[in-house]
Amino acid sequence: MGVWSHPEISLEELLKLIKGFVDILILASGYQSSGHFAHWDPLNIKKAFQWAIFFEDVFKRIDSDQDSVNELDAAISELTSNPHFPQGLTHLSSATLSKARIFILEHLTRALPMRDSHIKAVLKATIEMDLDELQRTEMNYLDVYIGKLKLQNEEGIMDFLHIPCSDDILHVKAEDDIKIDLTTFAIQGIKKRQLVVSCVSSIEASVDVLAKTITQVNLNDGLLQEQQNHPTAYVWNHWRTRAISYLLDKRTIRLVSGASMIFSAPKVQWVHIFERLDMSKEANANFCEAIELLLVGCISSRWNHIIQHFMSNSHEQPLSISTLYEGVHELILERFQNVDPVQQKEHSEKEQEIIEYLEVKLSNQILHLWEVSPALAAASLPPWSRLFEVYANELLSQFKGKITKIRCCSCIDDNKEHIECEVVERIWCLYMFHVSKNKSCYNVT
Repeated sequence: MGVWSHPEISLEELLKLIKGFVDILILASGYQSSGHFAHWDPLNIKKAFQWAIFFEDVFKRIDSDQDSVNELDAAISELTSNPHFPQGLTHLSSATLSKARIFILEHLTRALPMRDSHIKAVLKATIEMDLDELQRTEMNYLDVYIGKLKLQNEEGIMDFLHIPCSDDILHVKAEDDIKIDLTTFAIQGIKKRQLVVSCVSSIEASVDVLAKTITQVNLNDGLLQEQQNHPTAYVWNHWRTRAISYLLDKRTIRLVSGASMIFSAPKVQWVHIFERLDMSKEANANFCEAIELLLVGCISSRWNHIIQHFMSNSHEQPLSISTLYEGVHELILERFQNVDPVQQKEHSEKEQEIIEYLEVKLSNQILHLWEVSPALAAASLPPWSRLFEVYANELLSQFKGKITKIRCCSCIDDNKEHIECEVVERIWCLYMFHVSKNKSCYNVT
């Protein structure tokens, strides 16, 4: 650091203020560090804009000094490369901070959830900021502002779509300043938000219809097979329907979305998130949901493939129970024969990190795997993992009638064979996902 030439503030002091501004941006995204909603009122939003104006003024003064700009960007790059730095703000730079008001307004209009009170606060603050600025240059500033609003209303959605997007605005240099008022950008952000919400609602409705249709079709197919004297096929068709219903469920899709976001961060960050959760015995529900989210995170990038795999597996003739058992048993033996199996290399580093974390969390609480969907457990546990071995061995032991600590059916107590119980359903899911990839599902052995 030797070329910084701003006379009123040192680079070290500016970096401290930038860190404070990052905290404001995090709050502007809708949540406090505790996980509670971040409440924004017009006064606090205007205070945030004052911070933004300060940065804009600083960067206007150093913009002509390329050496100072380069040194600042190098310092910001070092700041954002820290694994603890918020991943959603890694594109922070002198260019984005030179448009700091737009930068913070972008986060305010994307806040989750965006409540009515929040929208009103954003609009009130932006209107007051624009009026204050117009008042410095226009005698009839109120008429000028109302004229702009009328023009926006007349131009409608088509011209709204031609307003430069936030990325365009945030990455232009100061000398190419785009004249766009805060109210215009706020309206743009809120309208885009409405369009996104509408699209998401349509997608959710479509997925719901798809899930119900698949369920109905599978049930009808099952009834037909039952009429053809294949009761086992009917049971397995029912399990297949349950697996697909879970994978397409609205709650599950939201878990997939949340997992994709959480695990896009470095391991040190997502581990920190889970370590802060209450996973005590008193908060058993929290622990179970955390385990489910971790399992979903293992396969979130392959979710569509997993749905397609379960949908494509059907049985014109049912496999024997012994075939399921032998297939899964053989898979466990292969694990012992391959200390570093090729399958492990097929999984991303991120998936392996999650599995390693799960193995620690479930070391003495393996029973929680029986509290998640059989389809999720089967698809998310790779055969090379210790968790898969423990989970599959426990199922096979129960199937053989051995006394175990975990009991998920009463077949042994009732002196019945395992045919339609949860033990066979979970073994069936393991077979369908891991064994039938390389074997024909239609051969009876």
